[in-house]
Formats: sequence, C-alpha cells, structure tokens
Amino acid sequence: MNPSKTEQNGRLRIRGRVEPGFESVRQLFENQMRTMAERNVQLCAFYRGKKVVDLWASAIGDDTFTADSLVNVFSSGKSLEAIAIASLVSRGLVRYDAKITQYWPEFGANGKDGLTIADLMRHEAGLANFDTSIDMEDLFTENIKQNAVGRIIEEHAPAYREGDGGKREYHALTRGWIVNEVFRRVDPAGRTIGEFLREEVSGPLDADVVVGVKETEMPRVSKVHALGFGYVLLQSLIPRFLGRRIVHNIFQILGRLIRIVPSMIKSRRAGTPPPLTGMTGMGFFNEPGFARGETPSANATCSAGGLAKIAAMMSAGGKWEGREFISDEAWQAMHEHPVKADMGAMLVTRFTQGGVDCFTPCTAQSTRIERDFNEGREGFYGWMGLGGSIFQWHPKRDIGFAFVPTSLHVLDFLNERGKRYQAEILKCVETIER
Repeated sequence: MNPSKTEQNGRLRIRGRVEPGFESVRQLFENQMRTMAERNVQLCAFYRGKKVVDLWASAIGDDTFTADSLVNVFSSGKSLEAIAIASLVSRGLVRYDAKITQYWPEFGANGKDGLTIADLMRHEAGLANFDTSIDMEDLFTENIKQNAVGRIIEEHAPAYREGDGGKREYHALTRGWIVNEVFRRVDPAGRTIGEFLREEVSGPLDADVVVGVKETEMPRVSKVHALGFGYVLLQSLIPRFLGRRIVHNIFQILGRLIRIVPSMIKSRRAGTPPPLTGMTGMGFFNEPGFARGETPSANATCSAGGLAKIAAMMSAGGKWEGREFISDEAWQAMHEHPVKADMGAMLVTRFTQGGVDCFTPCTAQSTRIERDFNEGREGFYGWMGLGGSIFQWHPKRDIGFAFVPTSLHVLDFLNERGKRYQAEILKCVETIER
C-alpha cells in the first residue's frame, strides 16, 4: 500500500492507505470528508482477497476514533444473520424451502404454519411489526435462551400490507429477532447468532464484528448521531456547487418523502407500539443496554475492516485462507432465486431465498428510484443500514466492501453517499482487469 498519510486541516483527521490503482478512492474519500456532513467514518475494501482500501477519518477532531473503533451499522447486520442461516444450510441442518415449523413447531400458531425460511428471509413473513414492545433486557443473550422473545413471536399472527396485497414488507427489527429464534433452536450447541458469529465467523477471521457488545468492548464503541431534520432541509436548499453537505436537494428529498412517508404510516398500523420499550428517538440506539442485547437486524456493532473481511470471504464463495465457512452448495443456495417485488414506497428489491438483496443493472423501463438504488452497485449482494452503512460483496469481481459512518443521513434512504465509493471501486477494478 501507499505510505500512510495524515491530513490535519482544522479538526479534520484523515488516515489510512490504498493500494496502487485505487488512488481515486482516496481522493473521493478526502473530498467527501471535506464537503459532506460527516463526523467519524471508516471505509474498507478487499479485492481478490487483498485489502486495497483501508481509510478512516474524523471531521470533528476525534483522535480516539481508529480503524478498530466499533459502530452500530443498523440494518447492515441483516446480511450477518443471512450468513448465520447459510451456515446451517451448509451443515445440512436447514433448507430454505422448509417450513419454519419444521425447526420451531410452536411458531405455527395463529396462522403462521405455512411460512418458510425463504419467506422470512425475503421479508415476506407478515411480521414486520409486533403488537407488543420488546423489553431491552429480554434481548440479552441469557434471556433470549429463556424464550423471552420467542414467546411473543409464537403468539403473534401475520399481517400483510393493506391495499396492494403485496407480501414483502421491511421487517426492520423483527427479522433478526425471528431468525435468532430459529437459529438457536437448530444450532447443535444452542447458540444465539451473537455467540455463533464470535465463535465461527468474526473470531476465526479476526474481524471486529459483534452482535451483543460485551462490557470490555464498550470503550471502543463510537456513538452515532443523526442529522437534524431542520439541518437537512436547510442544506437541501443549497446548490451542490455552493457547498451542499448532503447528497440530495430539496426536490429529491421531497420526492422521496412523498413516496415513502405514506408507506411508513401504513406499515405502522393503528395502535402498533414501538418495537422496543422506551424507544423514543435516535439516542436510544446509543444506550449501552441496547448494544449489549441481540437485535441482529439493527445492532450489529462493527468496524468497516471487520465487515469488509467477512464480505471478502463471501465474495470468494464462503472460503478464506484455506478455511471453508460456507459450503459451495450452501453459498450457491443463499444467492439463488432472487425474487423481484415492491417492498413499499415504490422500492423494488430482489431478495434471494437466503435473505440478501441482488443489485442489478437497470433498463430503460426502470424507475428513477430503481436507478438510484442499483446504479453504481450492480453485481453486489448484501444490504445496508439506516443513515449510511453498507456491507456488501461482489462475487464476479471478488470485492468485499464496507462503509461505516457515525453521522446518520437518515433521509438518504438508499445510502447513496456510500454508493459513490462502491461505484469508484468498481471503476478501479474494471480498469485493472482490462
């Protein structure tokens, strides 16, 4: 890699290295750190098993923020739970087309008996919202094993989107809770996803990726901060050439809100309580108690370097340095049968039976929102997290990618500021491979 360089411009600190051929990624990183509303950021990418981008920065002069700092990546953790289920498939313990009741008989109560593992992984289980809030302590590993969450899920009935009859609805927090219950019942050691990841994935790979932060790890956690709605609206009025510090202008934001807000209101059915007891705002996600529990769909706490290494293992077919994490057959099954469906708000997704989205080239018939969602990340699999994080892999190009910010641009619904890095890395790789 190029020699490490530290830039100090006021409070801005930029550190890290890139391999020859990826210099433009560093240039983009430096530019975005100067011009976007960022606080602390990590960016890491592997290509053909080699780390080619390893950058981290603080725009607020935070010298405690390093490449090893841990950050909540929210829904990027959904791809970790998909990997956990794929590991069970790899050992012949689970089939994607099997009914969930085959592994968890009590789950079938109240009309859920026909749901399959694939239905759950594609966000088509009709369980996007629970009719009761989960207590934070019930998500501690020891309480999960006492079926504190499982009992709530067992008693719940499915409910689907009203109006259009579509089954796909974003299970923002609930998919991880349900998958964890399935996983611990099937895993021969009775482990939760958090325990499994430490022992079978992040531990062997030496990757800073955890679900359920331990007390000794808390000092390494960097808090997340959401941009204020008023700040975003004011910034959206500024033309890009005059220094707008967010991706979208006012017209783009309002256009997205017009599509997304009605869908969000519909999804929060009348009388539906918040997912977690005491959840009143974004500050809740910085609570140590929330970090300690296991909500795989919304509280994986990771470094970009750790996520990118796992993504590199996935891009290489589930293998890393001679060790098989997922068999060829299970890896293929995880990425098979992407089903195109509207997930609400006109957002068309292509979730595979293994629960990762497949990003594809657009056509002349593609909508603007489809283009914004897919263009620049064609060929990647995985997902992304609230406010910015991205954890994805590109099997054809053998790229593992992760972007982890602490500044949450919540109205950048499709994580397009991070997508800029994906697009630039793809350009670099295409140039190298010519």
